[in-house]
Amino acid sequence: MKLTDEAMRNKDSIGDQHEADCGEAGATPPIVVGYALTPKKITSFMQPKLENLARSKGITFVAIDQNRPLSDQGPFDVVMHKLRGTEWYQALEDFRQDHPEVTILDPPESIEHLRNRESMLQDVDDMKLSDSCGVVGVPRQLVVTADDSSVFDVVTKAGLNLPLVAKPLVADGSQKFHELSLAYDQNSLCELEPPLVLQEFVNHGGILFKVYVVGEAIKVVRRYSLPNVTKSELSKISGVFRFPRVSCAAASAEDADLDPEVAELPPQPLLERLAKELRRRLGLQLFNLDIIREYGTRDRFYVIDINYFPGYGKMPDYELIFTDFLLSFRRIKHNKFPHNIN
Repeated sequence: MKLTDEAMRNKDSIGDQHEADCGEAGATPPIVVGYALTPKKITSFMQPKLENLARSKGITFVAIDQNRPLSDQGPFDVVMHKLRGTEWYQALEDFRQDHPEVTILDPPESIEHLRNRESMLQDVDDMKLSDSCGVVGVPRQLVVTADDSSVFDVVTKAGLNLPLVAKPLVADGSQKFHELSLAYDQNSLCELEPPLVLQEFVNHGGILFKVYVVGEAIKVVRRYSLPNVTKSELSKISGVFRFPRVSCAAASAEDADLDPEVAELPPQPLLERLAKELRRRLGLQLFNLDIIREYGTRDRFYVIDINYFPGYGKMPDYELIFTDFLLSFRRIKHNKFPHNIN
């Protein structure tokens, strides 16, 4: 099969780079990171500032050619991906069986857990995280399937309180997965199209905390979110309001003049404990959390979404955090497979 120009250049350069970096006695071997990403993700993530810093630290990025067997490419120390499909997942699994010394970021079966919003937040709910820094939970939610004849009846039976946030149930790789609607009254529920997840809306001062997780490192940024809904507004407003995308980078609230009680970041120890436990439970290294603080409280937080391999290119200092993260696999590989280190 015909190679892409980028993959062909990378194939020719891996051996040369390896010889150049390891030619001197005692030289630290490079880390070769194979990446299989969508074109959009390549544009946003593989920025020059990341590639240049990585190169200076002995990290080489290599584009994986999806038209060739993965086993014929490499050698890799790390394979980083955000692709879907049975064929790709099987290729990864076969590669993992043949090359246990290579780190896969992240295992497909773990990623799939986040594709469905019914299972996405279950681990957070099961944790019942509560300490002196605060309490972390999830909003009350309900899954409405295509088999449910009446959204109104299902919501009434579950006893959920209005307004309700409606989100697509399953990720399909499109922007639609990030869209949401806000249903203000019972009559408007019939306008919603299953399958979907309904979450009770929690007033949070219009600010959301996006918590990026990269291995053991976390980074928090503020984003604008949906405004509070008062009881007066709830009694006067009806219908379903649709929002194409909330909390995107364009909605950054980092430099805004905010109410200090709303803008205060969640306690770092609480976030570290939450991220560490979720890494263990989810089996993932690369994800982010959308967290809100219940308005009028200082210590009650809700996780409302989890995303795999989010837009790290929008995260401040992402190139520093990511290169340090990738360098950690040199130590891990040395400890697990010392005879494979040149």
